[in-house]
Amino acid sequence: MPDSQNIAKQNAAIAGAAMVSHGMAVGLGSGSTAELLVAELGRRVIQDGLEITAVSTSERTSQLARQAGIQVVDPAQVNQLDLVIDGADEVDPEFRMIKGRGGALLREKIVAAAGLKRVILVDQTKPVIRLGTRHALPVEIAAFGQHWTISRLAELAHKVSLRCTSSGDPFITDGGNRIVDLQTGPIEDPEALQAALLGIPGVYETGLFIGLCDVLIVADSNGVQIRSR
Repeated sequence: MPDSQNIAKQNAAIAGAAMVSHGMAVGLGSGSTAELLVAELGRRVIQDGLEITAVSTSERTSQLARQAGIQVVDPAQVNQLDLVIDGADEVDPEFRMIKGRGGALLREKIVAAAGLKRVILVDQTKPVIRLGTRHALPVEIAAFGQHWTISRLAELAHKVSLRCTSSGDPFITDGGNRIVDLQTGPIEDPEALQAALLGIPGVYETGLFIGLCDVLIVADSNGVQIRSR
C-alpha cells in the first residue's frame, strides 16, 4: 500500500476516534482502517483514561481491542450502540456502500443496524459514482446447498466465485458461513439488487450497505473531509 494511502487511513482513524466520548457503547468494525481506529482508541484509553464498552464485528477486531485495553462485550450485554465506526470498500454519493472484503459483512451489518449513529472511515480511493465499479460484491451464504445458492446468484452477476483461502479451502466466516464474490460491474439500482439477492434461499446477507452511514469521513494524506447525510 502506498505511503500516502497509509497516511490517509491513519488520518481517518484519528478523526473517527475523536468522535468517541467517555462512557459510550461503541461498535467497532473490521478491516485495515478499523484496526488503526482500535489502535488510536487504545492510545486514548492509556493516555486520556477513556472508558468505553465495545462490541466488535470480528474475532480479530475483538482480539486487537482487548490488547489495546478496550472492554469488549457480547452484543447481548448492550441494548443499543451510541456509535458505530467502520470502513468501506466503496461508497457512492448517496452514502450507499459495498463492504465485506474482509469477510465480516453479516456481523458488520448487524452491528451497524444497532447504532444510533454510524460513522464510516475511508481513504480517497473509496468514493465511486456507482457501486461495483472497482470491487466485487460479497454475499454471505449458508454452506448447506451452497452449489444451488451459487447457481442462483450467477443469474444476477457477470461472474461469481466462492471465496477461498490461499490453501484452496473455502473461506469460512466467524459465523461458520461462506462468502461468494459477485462481479456485477457498475450497479444501476443497488436497492433492487439487494432485494433480489436476499430473496435467494441460502443467502444470509449481502455486502450492499444501504442507509447505514450517517457520517462519512474521507481522508487523504493532507487531512479529512467530514460529510453528513
